[in-house]
Amino acid sequence: MLLAIDVGNTNIVAALYDEDGLKRSWRMATDINKASDEYGIMLTQFLLNENVFPDDIDDVMIASVVPNVMHSLNNAVRRYLNCTPMVVGPGIKTGMNIRMDNPRELGADRIVNAVAAINKYTPPLIIVDFGTATTFCTVDKNSNYVGGVIVAGIKISMDALFEKTAKLPKVEIVAPPSTIGKNTVHSIQSGAVFGHAAQTDGIIRRIKREIGEEATVVATGGLAKTISKESEEIDIVDSMLTLDGLKILYDKNKER
Repeated sequence: MLLAIDVGNTNIVAALYDEDGLKRSWRMATDINKASDEYGIMLTQFLLNENVFPDDIDDVMIASVVPNVMHSLNNAVRRYLNCTPMVVGPGIKTGMNIRMDNPRELGADRIVNAVAAINKYTPPLIIVDFGTATTFCTVDKNSNYVGGVIVAGIKISMDALFEKTAKLPKVEIVAPPSTIGKNTVHSIQSGAVFGHAAQTDGIIRRIKREIGEEATVVATGGLAKTISKESEEIDIVDSMLTLDGLKILYDKNKER
């Protein structure tokens, strides 16, 4: 069995794959202060809840955008699962040309998303990941990664709004009944959801103009479903894109 682990700025998502595909996934908060034993016990408990024992895990594949977590997480995997994890980074075989000024700058999450999208859908592609940051990745018709866009995520924007204003409350990130809010809560929700959807569509249209052709737009991340309902440009919502990408990368690199 493979345990795939995606370490994001807000959450760590782990998924268990067997020969039949995805078996189960779990989510926990990212905490740079957690010790390796804490991560190890949490991973072990997740597995035991599914009647899977640590010795059943053959390999672990990790993608991380949080370097400060990796020491503890690596040690947890080695100690509790008796595996040396494979980590997405330089030297990993992707099957994709990265046409960036400095390919080493490209985040592991964006590499994994692009690899998954290329293997699951037909290029050209635009992959939008609604995470702590909202990222846009562009893959041309020849499956080359040609660049992208990074903007502040919805939750970051909402937290900044709450922290920098004296009277505005924190609100649930859901679409209000109308764009014109009739109260403060609906007004904030309109800006958050409809505003981010409009920004998303605007960036996608600009990308399409620059690459000179239509592209399939795939959305993933925690708020992908919420924003996609208000978007005119998003074609597909794939909540498992990143984890499936880890499985695909593992299959490409396991014989190395």
